[in-house]
Amino acid sequence: MRSASDRSSRLIWDLPVRITHWLLALCVPLAWLTHELGTEYFRWHVYNGYTVAILVVFRLAWGIVGTRHARFSSFLRGPVAVVRYLRSSRGELHQASAGHNPAGGWMVVVLLALCGLQASTGLFANDQIFNTGPFYGWVTASTSERLSSLHRRSYDWLLIAVAIHVLAVIVYLVAGKGNLVAPMLTGRKPAREVADEQAIRSSRLPLAGTIALIAAGALALAVRLAPEATLSVSF
Repeated sequence: MRSASDRSSRLIWDLPVRITHWLLALCVPLAWLTHELGTEYFRWHVYNGYTVAILVVFRLAWGIVGTRHARFSSFLRGPVAVVRYLRSSRGELHQASAGHNPAGGWMVVVLLALCGLQASTGLFANDQIFNTGPFYGWVTASTSERLSSLHRRSYDWLLIAVAIHVLAVIVYLVAGKGNLVAPMLTGRKPAREVADEQAIRSSRLPLAGTIALIAAGALALAVRLAPEATLSVSF
């Protein structure tokens, strides 16, 4: 029998979505920190990149086979729907979304794309001193230089996107439209905002764990098979 708290709120965000969200939020500042601390922390910078790569691949797969509100098909809408939502959010006609709203859904895609760009370019990058990404040996030195430049620039783009995302969450809260942080922690939203048929019943953890293990195993195998890198430095 469900408790009173369960009846007053409904589950919309599964545990894998929440873990992925907060781990990516942690990895963004860690990427900066492990870079700024110097070359001796490069190994941890790489581990951070591995984590981001696995998380992005998992989230993309989960966006296809995951629970209801995790699937891209449930929240990606065309430009007309996005404009209509943004207009309605300024007035009394605003309607709360059980999952991502039309604007927030596209921000999810942008953030995943930028995180994926960071992780993928970092695999081939080098620091022009001693360290290289694990896939450096698969590309030419000039290609690595271009990818290294893109890796650095795309982090700035990612920071801008994160800032917009955080600002939108704050504005949403201050404007009285709802608290978007609490549901991403608990997985639950007030029952008045979520119809019973829109709630999810489980997090489908066995499937999520299988996908995560496959993603991690594939990356580990690729790193193991990558040719040994030799960084040429000109003085």
